[in-house]
Amino acid sequence: MAKFEVFQDKAGEYRWRLRHSNGQVIATPGEGFNSKATALNSIESVKKAAAEAETVEA
Repeated sequence: MAKFEVFQDKAGEYRWRLRHSNGQVIATPGEGFNSKATALNSIESVKKAAAEAETVEA
């Protein structure tokens, strides 16, 4: 089972990563957040969008 990890980086910004059960990081937001609450909101947005996302060939 994958899990989201929330952490504070060296610059003091909050970040998250989605880690697969095998330990591999499979997603990050690509940016830091000023507050933990904002980082958590970002996670919820990803969960919601991913559940509805379709797969397309680019």
